[in-house]
Formats: sequence, structure tokens, C-alpha cells
Amino acid sequence: MAAAFAHAARNGRAAALMPYYTLGYPDRAASLDVITAIAPDSDLLELGVPFSDPLADGPTIQHSTQISLEQGTTLRDCLDMVRELRGRGVAVPILLFGYYNPFLAYGLEALARDAAAAGAQGFIVPDLPPEEAAEMEAAAAQAGLAYVHLLAPTSSPHRIITVTERARGFIYLVSVTGVTGARQRLQSNLDEFVGRVRERTDVPLAVGFGISTPEQAAAIGRLADGVIVGSALINAVDEAQVHKPAAAAAFVRALRTALEVNEIDE
Repeated sequence: MAAAFAHAARNGRAAALMPYYTLGYPDRAASLDVITAIAPDSDLLELGVPFSDPLADGPTIQHSTQISLEQGTTLRDCLDMVRELRGRGVAVPILLFGYYNPFLAYGLEALARDAAAAGAQGFIVPDLPPEEAAEMEAAAAQAGLAYVHLLAPTSSPHRIITVTERARGFIYLVSVTGVTGARQRLQSNLDEFVGRVRERTDVPLAVGFGISTPEQAAAIGRLADGVIVGSALINAVDEAQVHKPAAAAAFVRALRTALEVNEIDE
């Protein structure tokens, strides 16, 4: 997975681009078409597993997960969709973003084994604190997958040390204190937060939550190794009356262009 960040740098981008999209939204076929369309301009993909109580997510992603659940999407369906994406030729690393309850109910070792077989590279679990993640980490590692930890601006020095010592793949930095969702401006002390974590590790740092425009993506690209955009992408899909995959691809392409080093330097 670290190779994806290195590949972005070699290709003249200030940071790797990692779009988030909810599997099964607005339905299975449409989500597969959207993800397939954005993959060529993505360095990694963060694919959401719908859950009935998504505590870390704002209204946009909550709505998408609720619609996906109403379509009958299950965790097993999500694994099947990853497998289908691989069959379509989507080659970039895939991280499954989901909540601990469904993962635990599935069985952690079985989930890691089946996710690896489907073609995923790891997991992001926003409601599982690092102090309680040993079993999930071990299951992922046994299957050759990464378990990606999150840190927030409010994370204590002890938690930052804990996460940086155990990090695999990259560390997900939450840019704001709050839930996901597009925002007008970024947190003012974000550079200080990124710097505190960077002092402790050389593992790539990817920033998410609240990034909604190419300009904001470029600003994050000056600070971190990766940029994660979710709610704004789903908004772009929702706003497109027709040709939703094309609209998604255009939005992601604009983000990628903003991360080109010559664009950022200007």
C-alpha cells in the first residue's frame, strides 16, 4: 500500500488521492459503475460498508449508507462488489471503511481472509480505538492486510505514540473535531497537528473529513502524503441528473489535477 503513495510522488503529485464511496449507493450497479469510473484517477480507494449507526459520518454519508442498507446491501455483498471491481480491472489498493459491529459479527479472521480473497488491501474502522484493536489488527495481518489507525486533532500524545508505533500502510488523520462532511474551510491548526504526528513516524499520513474542493485538496497536499474526499464526491454524484459515473470521474479528475505539483506551486 505504501507503494501507492510513492507512485503518486513519482508521477508528480504532491499527495496520493483516495476517494471514498459507499458500496451499494444508490444501488449496487450504480456504485460499481461510479467506482470503476473514478478508479483511473485514484491512487487508493476507500469503500464504505453500510451500517445502521455510522457515528463518525455526517449527513451525506449517513444518507448514502441508509439507502444502501434499504437496497439490502450486506457485508458479504460488499466483499462480492470488491471482487467484481477487481474483475472489471480496477487495480488500485482498496480499503474497506466500516464499523466494528458487522465486522465482529462476521468473524474477524473470516472477514480478513474473505476480504483478502476478494482483493482488498485493508480496513479502516472509525469506532475501534487503537487500545482495543489488537484482535482486528492480528486478523488483518494474518491475511496480509493492513489495519489503518485514525488520529484526530484531539488525540493525546500517548495515543499518537501508540498509533505511530503500530501503523501499517498509512495513518488516517481526521482533519476536524466532528463527523465527515464537506466544509467551507479547513481547520486552522491542521499543519500543527500533521507536524506532531510526522515527528513520530515516516509512515504516510493521509488527511480526511471535510475536504470538498480542489483548492482544499491542494492545501492538504502541501501538508500530508494523502488526501481523502468522500462527502463531496457523493454530492457530485447526487447532483448529476444523468451520467453519474461521468460526473464522479470529472470531480475526481479535478481533485487529481489540483494535486499536480506544478498546480500547487503556482
